[in-house]
Amino acid sequence: MKILPLVLLLLGIAAVGGAVWFRMVPDDPGVWHVDPLTATKPETPNAALVRPEGGDRAAPVYPVTPEALAEAFDAMALAQPRTSRIAGAPGDLFMTYVQRSALWGFPDYISVRILPEGDGATWAAFSRSRYGHSDLGVNAKRLTDWQAALEARLAS
Repeated sequence: MKILPLVLLLLGIAAVGGAVWFRMVPDDPGVWHVDPLTATKPETPNAALVRPEGGDRAAPVYPVTPEALAEAFDAMALAQPRTSRIAGAPGDLFMTYVQRSALWGFPDYISVRILPEGDGATWAAFSRSRYGHSDLGVNAKRLTDWQAALEARLAS
């Protein structure tokens, strides 16, 4: 019975170490800043792709300039919990964000390109997990939630 407390202690140390590691792992923009228009979605079910053609779905067209949509998208994304921009800028119409999970701090990367469309603008995005095989639909849900948050921001 003396071994059980030691095993539990080692498991606790491993859990804390894992949480610290995932929160501190560096985000390399050279690897993760990927154009969603040309990105190849992995075979694993841990990514979502929104783009006008060849994605999981297309984003709507908004009656604003690409620059205004980029500013609104960036503000919306940076207002999300545990999210920061790691590459690009609204002025580039191309940004990449990292959003970390609440408990373990697993990083997901979201690359966004703002596109002119007629008299308005739309967006393309590639959201993917860095670790794991399945994300249980988190990346697809994120893009749906971000679209709703963007529409709310544009409406105000």
